[in-house]
Amino acid sequence: MTELARPFPRPTAQVQPYFDVLGLDLTVDFLLTFGGAELAVSGNPQGRSRLESLVGADKARALGKTRHLLQRRVPLAKAWLAAVLDWKGHSTAEIARTLRASDTSVRNWLKAAEERRAG
Repeated sequence: MTELARPFPRPTAQVQPYFDVLGLDLTVDFLLTFGGAELAVSGNPQGRSRLESLVGADKARALGKTRHLLQRRVPLAKAWLAAVLDWKGHSTAEIARTLRASDTSVRNWLKAAEERRAG
């Protein structure tokens, strides 16, 4: 099934504030870059942060305006990322390498996501 044949996986509650500002592709890049680490999001970025370099000044500023909704530590969101990467057509092995997880974990995450979708 192609990504156009089924809706993309809904963001989890922890991912939703990032998704609302960054959209799907930038949220994936953001989580892969910053997931698991503390990140101070400025309301007035000055063009020097790694965040701003990844998402651009406007999106960094928009994230700063929603920082009250963000956790201090960026979520890893591996199960959601696995579902999105699968939706984009990546293989289980490729997803496992990208997320630094075992192929068994990836299969379990994808199975659980499928069960939630069907249930």
